[in-house]
Amino acid sequence: MQRLAEKVALVTGAGRGLGWGIARALGQAGAQVCLTDINPDELDRALADMRGDGSQVMARLLDVVDREDFQATVDAVAATWGRLDILVHNAIYMPLVRFDDMSPDLWQRQIDVSLGGLYNATYAAWDVMKAQGGGHIIGIASGSSVRGYKEEVAYCTAKHAQEGFIKALALEAAPFAIALNSIGPGRTIKPTRITWAELDALPSEDKAQWADPVALGEAFVWLAAQPPTRFSGLRFDAGPIVDTIAAEGFDFAFAPEKVTLYVDDFVARQQWQANYQ
Repeated sequence: MQRLAEKVALVTGAGRGLGWGIARALGQAGAQVCLTDINPDELDRALADMRGDGSQVMARLLDVVDREDFQATVDAVAATWGRLDILVHNAIYMPLVRFDDMSPDLWQRQIDVSLGGLYNATYAAWDVMKAQGGGHIIGIASGSSVRGYKEEVAYCTAKHAQEGFIKALALEAAPFAIALNSIGPGRTIKPTRITWAELDALPSEDKAQWADPVALGEAFVWLAAQPPTRFSGLRFDAGPIVDTIAAEGFDFAFAPEKVTLYVDDFVARQQWQANYQ
């Protein structure tokens, strides 16, 4: 079913991995999708995959740190398709580096791609979404959004910060029907550092340990299909959502335990929003 027919989406970091899966799932659900990535070869491969699906798709090279280029990309999407309903900021830079070995430049690049990219995405899409009456802006969560890990100081810092950005801006965005959320994989996924060439060379038993990113992308379809006034400021997880859809159907009766691994946090955010003045 074309649940996102006539919707327009933009996905950063769509050249491989989870971003590639999200973009394909959105396209298969009927959305017109702009793929962006910093790697031209991987972007071309993703573009070919989506054209093979029969999706309506365009592609642009984009470094999410470049605010002017991000704005130009959003403007090009709006000029081509007339709107922008869904923006998924998936791009990440995640070298595994201990703090002793992390230069200021390496620190800043990680923060700029993860947190700065979410800001640039939101800044670029804000006026378009306000003018059209709403939209969805989605960041990528992980265990690093709530916990700390060795060799991930900058990554964990940025993922924690994304949640703060989403919680706070969701309150200001509510009058414009712009929903801000994050979605974690909720499954074990291929490490970000593994390229297509490296993945293709792995034996099938190694690949089997990782969830299918296109299947996880169905969770992003589900959230993007909700009215933006229904959920905002909340963290979801794809694994529970796709399991719930498989068991109960796409239009399942909602309950927090069906959509996130972090039920207490989800409920606490809902309560805070309901009582916030």
